Amino acid sequence: MPKVVDHDEYRKELLCKCFDLFATKGYGSITIREIAQSLQVSTGTLYHYFPSKQALFEQLVEDISQQDMGKLLAEINNSEKLENKMISLGRYLVRNEDYFIKWLYIWVNFCQYQDIDDLGSNSALNRVNQNYQQVVLDLLGIHDKALASFVLSLVNGLILERLWCNQTIDFVEQCTLLGKMLTVYLGQME
Repeated sequence: MPKVVDHDEYRKELLCKCFDLFATKGYGSITIREIAQSLQVSTGTLYHYFPSKQALFEQLVEDISQQDMGKLLAEINNSEKLENKMISLGRYLVRNEDYFIKWLYIWVNFCQYQDIDDLGSNSALNRVNQNYQQVVLDLLGIHDKALASFVLSLVNGLILERLWCNQTIDFVEQCTLLGKMLTVYLGQME
């Protein structure tokens, strides 16, 4: 009797295993053949699910960002006050620091091998960025996209500082400060 394969589940399994490959080897340094070998599948199998290394990467980015946003919202939405939400964000970053440093490294490495115009017009990456921005808008209960971009930039900057081994960065302290600043700013906007 032939084995029944849930193709969506199998694709997700392959993607999960790719995260560490891209974090370890880098987007530009690993080939589709090396990915297939590491996953212990044929290149044909990999191409069946992903037409190219870039398509695989883009799907990885979309899937992981969806998972991240779900986990973050589940954790932070328990707080009513904005300042408490930001403290929860800081704690979330502390608990997942290694993961987010790898994630940032993967993004930066991918961007290094892309033309800037191609990045700006990449529909998968644009969807991910819009989804992150929407999560911040929902989390803060605002409609100001510039403010959401500011918050995302600050969080990414904190993670980048840790990537550079800046041990003086305290995620909880910085997110607490961000919460206080946002509370004052949003209070003045009312």
